[in-house]
Amino acid sequence: MTDTRQPVGVFDSGVGGLTVFRAIRRRLPAEHLLYLGDNARVPYGSKSRETIIRYTEECAANLVEQGVKCLVVACNTMSAVALPTLQRRFPGIPVLGVVEPGALAACRASASGRIAVIATRSTVNGGAYAAAIRRYRPDAQVVSEACPLFVPLAEEGWFDGPLVEAIVARYLAPLFAAEPAPDCLVLGCTHYPLLSGVIRQVIGPEPAMVDSAETTAQVLAAMLAERGLLNTAGQDGSNQFLTTDDAACFAQIGARFLGTDVCRDNVSHISL
Repeated sequence: MTDTRQPVGVFDSGVGGLTVFRAIRRRLPAEHLLYLGDNARVPYGSKSRETIIRYTEECAANLVEQGVKCLVVACNTMSAVALPTLQRRFPGIPVLGVVEPGALAACRASASGRIAVIATRSTVNGGAYAAAIRRYRPDAQVVSEACPLFVPLAEEGWFDGPLVEAIVARYLAPLFAAEPAPDCLVLGCTHYPLLSGVIRQVIGPEPAMVDSAETTAQVLAAMLAERGLLNTAGQDGSNQFLTTDDAACFAQIGARFLGTDVCRDNVSHISL
């Protein structure tokens, strides 16, 4: 029988999934959280499907070996490409991705069914968001755009300014210049919420903007409750971080995504 005090395993190709980690921590303060960022091999979004699946399996296997009670794939590329593989390989452990919760949130937020998705090339090319959205809303009109420069902007801490606005406009202005324009934008990469301010400037005040982090945290809470896996010990949960690259660098960049300092003593280097 699973010990409810076991940690929730959260992982991503780098630090972007910390936006999901942050939402989970707010929603589930009693849970112990163990995060793995594969920073040594980031980015995943431009890699082949086979490589993404292999890397994702290696990350998940490491967390399973450390005794997590469930897995949260806090990366849109991993979720879009490798989620079914993980669910088959680890049938005894609940595995949750971010694409389905994000798609559901978009369908709820869109009045017209015209939905734009921005993501990495792999996520866009795989069509996972469009397929998930149409499962919930068959009449939806989905347009997708890969925005590969958004990830390095977010990791460098470039969240505003004329250069950032010009890059964002280059990707997004054509999507929202169409008639009729989308009334909902899905931020289909966990880095993109850090650019939400400048994205809002470019697309204007009207379109809804969906970040799958909050919805994923809600779905996780419901799933743990349904399976009797919530930690009811009554104490605040712990935060532990693993990285395949430099631990000090992870702590520094990770603070931008968490919105709070990352204690260097809570970050460990691992090899996969």
